[in-house]
Amino acid sequence: MAVSSEALSDKNELLIRVSGRFDFSLHEEFKSAYDGKVEPGYKVVVDMEGVEYMDSSALGMLLLLREYVGEDDADVRLINGSPEIRNILQVSNFEQLFKIE
Repeated sequence: MAVSSEALSDKNELLIRVSGRFDFSLHEEFKSAYDGKVEPGYKVVVDMEGVEYMDSSALGMLLLLREYVGEDDADVRLINGSPEIRNILQVSNFEQLFKIE
């Protein structure tokens, strides 16, 4: 599985791990990782350590996640991206919308 999630209820946090190619083929799997699992006030961490490739549809999926979690009130962090992935996020101005670590 290229996407997995784990609720850390003691921290009101959901951890989503993505690996391999982060593209439209993961749309349903990515949405299933958070849909119905996040409550108001939850933090979401997307661990991108295993992501080898990312396209514009992946950026769209991240935006849909942010919208689902609460848009401007959302606490979504993107962590462990490779230099190439971090560059894509930076060029897309995602640091304005997400915490990138």
